Amino acid sequence: MSERGAAGPGPATIQVSRIMRPDDANIAGNVHGGTVLKMIEEAGAIISTRHCNSGQGEPCVAALARVERTDFLSPMCIGEVANVSAEITYTSKHSVEVQVNVMSENILTGAKKVTNKATLWYVPLSLKNVNKVVEVPPIQYMHKEQEDEGRKRYEEQKLDRLETKQRNGDVILPVINPEPHTVGYSQSSLIHLVGPSDCTLLGFVHGGVTMKLMDEVAGIVAARHCKTNIVTASVDAINFHEKIKKGSVITISGRMTFTSNKSMEIEVFVDADPFVDEPQERYRAVSAFFTYVSLSKEGKPLPVPQLLTESEEEKRRFEEGKGRYLQTKAKRQAQLQQAARH
Repeated sequence: MSERGAAGPGPATIQVSRIMRPDDANIAGNVHGGTVLKMIEEAGAIISTRHCNSGQGEPCVAALARVERTDFLSPMCIGEVANVSAEITYTSKHSVEVQVNVMSENILTGAKKVTNKATLWYVPLSLKNVNKVVEVPPIQYMHKEQEDEGRKRYEEQKLDRLETKQRNGDVILPVINPEPHTVGYSQSSLIHLVGPSDCTLLGFVHGGVTMKLMDEVAGIVAARHCKTNIVTASVDAINFHEKIKKGSVITISGRMTFTSNKSMEIEVFVDADPFVDEPQERYRAVSAFFTYVSLSKEGKPLPVPQLLTESEEEKRRFEEGKGRYLQTKAKRQAQLQQAARH
């Protein structure tokens, strides 16, 4: 892995590069969405931690608080180089917005293509006291409009984080002898013991590690439902509600909530069981919606089997997922129309 950064304290941009290997990909050779998300988070953590330590404040480590909706624009394959560039675009008193672009490069032909664009929010935590959020050094804006637009994005994500936390009490229960294409048939869980290699200097799990595990579970749900090759198409905003300590046991659970003709929405939760001697009970640490598509051996989109909803709760979640799907579709069409006018 290589990394380049701008000169001077608190660099404005950095780039991290890594070649994609077989253990980064699925059986069809497509790089896992979770692998890409982990690289995105690593670049964001480097640049935000550097910036937060560029002033005169106490030493700190930037912790991931939120990832905005991320679209996987083009698949990446084994042997290609992922070039991940990160830039700080806004700072508030206690948070940093980082925008990240991922470009795949075929080192045999020189061909390049943009595969991902992501926006991440980080909060700097003191090395001396992990519960203390330190102040962020301000950045210089080229125009006042940039600061105003950044402040608007900051307020929007703050409100959304609060709303997500309030509706976060759901649990996924096992189903006995479920029928194919039902929610219970494909729902999946993964249990992981958090070790030192998963954690930051503060002893808490890297956001990228968590996202990679979430994508893994979402992928299992999608594969069980379709029985075909599947790839990550997008991830809705991921909210990190609570830190996860080293030594915790985390349960990552996923269930299908909605299917369109060619896509599947999967809801994923991460619940943490703290240390044995900790007084804290099990808690919800992270939640998100992943969207997957089914592909043929030639890489062409395939129809997705319709999700069979049984309970009223499953029907409600299906309608909510349909609303998110239609909203995203309308937003994408509006962007295409706007691009065509320019």
